[in-house]
Amino acid sequence: MNKRVLIVVAIILAPFIGCHAASQAQAQTLTSYVNPFNGTTTLWDSVDLGYKLSPTPEFRTVSTELGRRPAQGLTRAWGAECYPGSTLPHAMVQATPVTMYGSGSGYQYEDTVIFAFFHSSKGQWGLGHVPILPFTGKITTGNYHSGYSHENESAKVGYYQVYLERYGINAEMTSTLRCAYHKYTYRTGDEKKLLLNLSRMNSLRTVMRWTFKQENENTFSGSQGSGEAIYFYATVNHKIKSVDSISNNRERITIINFADGKEPLELKIGFSFVSVEKAKKNLEAEMMNKSFAQVVKEADETWENLLSKIQVTGGTEKEKVTFYSCLYRALQWPALRSDVDGEFTDPRGNVVNKGFHYYTSHNFWDAYRNKTVLMGMLEPEVTNDVISSDIEKAKVSGFMPRSFHGDFASTYVTGMYLRGLRGYDVDSAYYFMLRNATVTGPRNGRQYLDEYIERGWIAENRVLNPTIKTETDEAKAAVTKTLEYAYSDYSVALLGKELGDMDNYRMLMQRSDNYKNLFDPSTGFMRGRWENGEWVTPFDPGYPYYVFMYREANGWQSTFFAPHDPEGLVELYPSKKALEQKLDSLFIVPWGGYEADNLTGFFGQYCAGNQPSQGIAYMYYFIDKQEKCQEKLDILMDKYYNMGKEGLAYAGMDDDGGLSAWYVLNAIGLYSFSPADPEYIITVPIFDHVVFNMNDTPFTISKINKGRKISNITYNGQKINGYFISHDELKKGKGLVITTK
Repeated sequence: MNKRVLIVVAIILAPFIGCHAASQAQAQTLTSYVNPFNGTTTLWDSVDLGYKLSPTPEFRTVSTELGRRPAQGLTRAWGAECYPGSTLPHAMVQATPVTMYGSGSGYQYEDTVIFAFFHSSKGQWGLGHVPILPFTGKITTGNYHSGYSHENESAKVGYYQVYLERYGINAEMTSTLRCAYHKYTYRTGDEKKLLLNLSRMNSLRTVMRWTFKQENENTFSGSQGSGEAIYFYATVNHKIKSVDSISNNRERITIINFADGKEPLELKIGFSFVSVEKAKKNLEAEMMNKSFAQVVKEADETWENLLSKIQVTGGTEKEKVTFYSCLYRALQWPALRSDVDGEFTDPRGNVVNKGFHYYTSHNFWDAYRNKTVLMGMLEPEVTNDVISSDIEKAKVSGFMPRSFHGDFASTYVTGMYLRGLRGYDVDSAYYFMLRNATVTGPRNGRQYLDEYIERGWIAENRVLNPTIKTETDEAKAAVTKTLEYAYSDYSVALLGKELGDMDNYRMLMQRSDNYKNLFDPSTGFMRGRWENGEWVTPFDPGYPYYVFMYREANGWQSTFFAPHDPEGLVELYPSKKALEQKLDSLFIVPWGGYEADNLTGFFGQYCAGNQPSQGIAYMYYFIDKQEKCQEKLDILMDKYYNMGKEGLAYAGMDDDGGLSAWYVLNAIGLYSFSPADPEYIITVPIFDHVVFNMNDTPFTISKINKGRKISNITYNGQKINGYFISHDELKKGKGLVITTK
């Protein structure tokens, strides 16, 4: 970059730099600890990954038109797939840059160009609505991206900024729940233009249905997508001079040209999943009469109010940044889908208003272990509405939402109901949960449920030469399904008992023991069976087949899953000592160097970057070795959340906040070992003192001494026997004191 450009950049960024410095000085604000770039980087080092990256196959190499450029000729591992842009808790809108179409969030820190700015992002492929980019001069469909530098890029809660080097434009954005606010500062004398690439979302496929309309000289509107289409209505502070378009055989780009004006170009854009008219009303209600600075300030205040529900004392600066960045990540999804007036488009395509805020579903397989519980503790109103939204979806599908295997919406509803969150139709929820557990056949229900009910386990297919890449239509992931169905049965049973359905309670509790049917005492592993009941052979517990026997895991990572019955799992081994040796080996036996999707960041055989491993370490509690668990937790929190050369990478995909929530809960000394049960296993917190405001009643957690072995636990001055504390006790708002040695 030459001196002239550097001077221009310095002038443009000066106000932000001053603002950023001021915010850093106000260390008492919790939002100042949040780094939105955490989780946006990718791991490349074989030591961090656990394997050597393979050369990029031809089919993975896509043209720079889409932004997918293999780094150093290597296949890119999945990162945390987080985005750095502006959003509010559970917002409809995420205003964030696009550096790679078809990636997790649309943004990869190692990329060097920006294609546009999305208005929705999850971090798990898809979405990426209404890409917009400011530019000047001439462009073509295959060449409109701009270079950028991290030195001239910044982000904080509710704000994102980057300097587009190709066009000399400083781009800033902020957002409300349903609206985005863009501010583009062009160089003096440059023509002001915007492009909308409505034929593109965050995928490699072309969007076939979209609309664009200029409403008047300062307004345009449109829609994008079919099925769950999104609608937008935008106002600009400069007059629209003309609208053009350019196209090729895969995309059509709309270009908006503006009349000359000295002020920065400011774009306010409202969104709706109902109609353009509702997008306009959302914009009028949330943003129309507000300045850019005001929206930034209100976004910061919103996050500050939510983050301040957990206040920590002690720990290092790095630990506080990691903690509040993880808390920020954990509370972004599910996302709002209803408008300011409460209307939304239901799964049948009807516009309705049911008196609650309508949200997307959790990715339950990723989130049910901890993220859903953390959200319920901090946001009971949102949680009630999310469950109501899931019930609405079930009225169409006939089943509560599932993902992959177990129907963990059941775990979610039961766990929340038993914690006292009851602002939804629990009878309807239970009806659909029971269908999940008992009705076979329909594609929305549990797969292979008939043989699970008949045998008590699911048989694996005889796949010829199964590998890491074995597809789901070849294999069943039968071990994972069996284990997870057993826990799902337990979850439904608990709610059935609470509602007085004792017949189904007894039936499902009996089925919850089915996990034992796949324990092979000769190897000490959960192992697949053929249809005739014989064990799957050959058997290598260290090999990750992906869907053969196990889903996104191997035998080591899948063996210790029985959160509803840890004592029963212990009894499957000859002695507690035998299980201790097995657990020790899991953290010692090295990963075999396998390169498999979603498996990165290894601590022995424990995969820190994927959720199936998350409950393993706590099994030490049930063989009287709590301190060994804490040793593993301390290592995981210290080494697997600030990885890579930038110190910004997670060990793996955050997946709806599942990795982030794991850190948050363990850092304060509580973990949802069995999320269907309204209780928490107590660990040693990172911080000396924690104030947790749950339902407007704060309870405290204090740590005495710096050891790993817990020698005493008291609550409200009374000694706790064992290592669990109930949700009802915490609701009393007293002090939990953890003494170590």
